[in-house]
Amino acid sequence: MAGITEKVVPHLTEADSDSRLEAQKLANGPRSHSPDTPQLYKRRWAIVFLFSAYSLCNAFQWIQYGIINNIFMKFYSVESFTIDWMSMIYMLTYVPLIFPVTWLLDKKGLRVIALVGSALNCAGAWIKTASVRPDLFPVTFCGQFVCATAQVFILGMPSRIASVWFGAHEVSTACSIGVFGNQLGVALGFLIPPVLVPNEEDMDKLAQHISVMFYGTAAIATLLFILVIIVFQEKPKVPPSHAQAAIEAIRENKYSYLQSILRLIKNRPFILLIITYGINTGSYYAVSTLLNKMVIAQYPDEEVNAGRIGLTIVVSGMAGSLICGICLDKTKKYKQTTLIVYVMSLIGMVIYSFTLNLGYLWVLFVTGAALGFFMTGYLPIGFEFAVELTYPESEGTSSGLLNVSAQIFGILFTIVQGQLIDSFSSLAGNLFLCAFLLIGTIMTGFIKSDLRRQNANQLSMAATGGSSPHATDYGANASTFPDSF
Repeated sequence: MAGITEKVVPHLTEADSDSRLEAQKLANGPRSHSPDTPQLYKRRWAIVFLFSAYSLCNAFQWIQYGIINNIFMKFYSVESFTIDWMSMIYMLTYVPLIFPVTWLLDKKGLRVIALVGSALNCAGAWIKTASVRPDLFPVTFCGQFVCATAQVFILGMPSRIASVWFGAHEVSTACSIGVFGNQLGVALGFLIPPVLVPNEEDMDKLAQHISVMFYGTAAIATLLFILVIIVFQEKPKVPPSHAQAAIEAIRENKYSYLQSILRLIKNRPFILLIITYGINTGSYYAVSTLLNKMVIAQYPDEEVNAGRIGLTIVVSGMAGSLICGICLDKTKKYKQTTLIVYVMSLIGMVIYSFTLNLGYLWVLFVTGAALGFFMTGYLPIGFEFAVELTYPESEGTSSGLLNVSAQIFGILFTIVQGQLIDSFSSLAGNLFLCAFLLIGTIMTGFIKSDLRRQNANQLSMAATGGSSPHATDYGANASTFPDSF
C-alpha cells in the first residue's frame, strides 16, 4: 500500500503531510460503507439544469430594477440610491442568513434547500405583482427582500450539486453549468427590462409595462417551483466518486458544523481565497449595479444599449465560465487558472475604465465583453478551488463563506463607487475597483495549491486499483447496477 501511494504522490513535503495524511485516511477509511465503483446517473443532468433555471429566474430579479434605475426612480418617486438598494438588498440579506442555511443544507440536504429556495423565489415574484402603483414602493421592496432571501438558498449550491451528483472528471464542468444559470439570469435582467419597460412619461402606460414584466416573471417562477417538486432528488443511490463516498461516510458518523467552520477559519489558503474571491466578485456586483448610471451619464437616453452592454458582459462571462470549467476538468491546474483569470480581470477593468468616455458605444461592447469573459468566468473557478482547498468540509459551507465575502465587498464597492461617480466621475469609480483588483491579484499569487479532493481521489483509486467512473449513465431510479463500467 505504501508503495502504491508513493507512486501516486511522489513528492510529499513536510508542509503537505497533514493534508495528505488526512486525504489518505479518507480514501482508505470508508470503503466498507459504499461500493468501490462510483456510478453516474442520467438524472444528474436534469438536476443541474433545473437548478440553473430557477437560479436564472432569481438572478433576473436581482438586476431588473438597477438596469432601468432612472425609470423606477421616476415611477416610485425615489432617489437613485434607493433603487441601488434593490440590488444591494440581495448582498445584505445573504450575510446573516448564509450560516443557518448552510447548517440546514448539511442537516436536511439538497432537496429541502432547493424546495425552499424556489418557493421563496416564486413568492417574492408574486408579491411584486401587487406593487405596480407609484405609492407602493414598500411592497415592491418587500417582494425583492423575499427574492433576496431565496438567493441565500441558491447561490452556494453549484459546487454541492457538482460533488453530490457528478464524477471526479466532470465536477468543474457541472459547477460551471450551475453558475451558468445565474449568469444567464443576470444577462436577461440586463436585456429584457429596458425592452419591456420603455421610458414612458404616461404613468398609466408605464405601470402596464412594469406589470407585464412582474407577472411574466411570477408565472415562470411558479412553473420552476412545480418542476423542482417533481424532479429534484436528494442524491444518487451510489456516490459518483471515491471522494464523495468518503465524505458521505464521515458526515454520517461524526460531522460537526461548528467544527467545520473552525477548521475553515484556520485554513490559510482558503482565507486568502475568501478575500480575493470577494474582491473580484464584489467588483462584478458593483459594475452590474451601477452600469445604467455609468452609461447614461456618458450616453443620455441609451437605457436599451446600457442593457445590451450588460448582456454582452454576462454572455461573454458565461462562455468564460464554461471554458474555464472544462479546462479545470482537463488540466486540474486550479491555482494557475485562477491567477491567469484574475490578472485578465484586472486588465479588462483597466481597459473598460479608460474607454467608457470615448464617445463610441461599440467600443464599450468590445471592452465589456473582454471584462465579462474573465470577471464573470472567475465565479465557478473560485467555487471549485475552494472545494479542493477545504476537502472534506461541506461544499455548501465553503461556497457560502466565499459568497459572504462577495456580498460584503459588493455592498462596500457599490456604495463607494456610486459616491465616487456622483462626486467625481465614472473613471474615478472604476479606478477605485482597479486598485482593489490589483491587491486581489497579488494575494492570489500567495495562495498555496493544496488540492485535497484531487489527492483523495488519487489515493483511493491507487488503494483499490480502481479508476474514475466512465461516462456510462444509469437511470436515476434503477434498482440494479452492473459490477463495472
